[in-house]
Amino acid sequence: MNPPATDTVRPPSPPHPPSDWVRRWSHLVPAGGRVLVVACGTGRHLYGFHALGHPVTGVDRSPEAIAALGELARAGAEIVQADIENGPWPFPGRRFDAVVVTNYLWRPLWPTLLASVAPGGALLYETFAHGNASVGRPARPEFLLQPGELLDLCRPALRVVAFEDGFLDAPARFVQRIAAVRETASAQDILPRHRLSAPPPAQTAG
Repeated sequence: MNPPATDTVRPPSPPHPPSDWVRRWSHLVPAGGRVLVVACGTGRHLYGFHALGHPVTGVDRSPEAIAALGELARAGAEIVQADIENGPWPFPGRRFDAVVVTNYLWRPLWPTLLASVAPGGALLYETFAHGNASVGRPARPEFLLQPGELLDLCRPALRVVAFEDGFLDAPARFVQRIAAVRETASAQDILPRHRLSAPPPAQTAG
């Protein structure tokens, strides 16, 4: 028996579960839309969106992280090694149906991240915030969002659907996180319904 084509092989589960925030708001990403995960590490969000049927693109500067994603790449993911802080943006002119960033902050990149969200697409962002120095690392101010900073960065380019700024346990950390969308003009002026929870599964005839 011939082995299945590589583009139909599902990679194994990632070593770490996806962020609760990203999982909660993943339904904002258009069905089948391409997802860009920035500073993707070993790919916990790449695996998650791939399993949901999204084409995925990941970028990280770590050769070790990229090497760990070989099986996911063979399953069809676009995996790019690039130093996005000191080198050129590896996706010039491209827009994605979702841009996902967790536990990473490089402020000079922010305009590029915003511009990378396609009309109808979503930005899901979560990282450490002011106050984290009192409980652990990161502690340096350049790696910590200031109060309300994500709101200021997103507006007015994106519509904010959800925002949180506070403290979480297990592990103890201060975080700030946002879910925002780039709305498209509606010829009929019908307001889009950005659900605050995932829609229920479709009912099938019995």
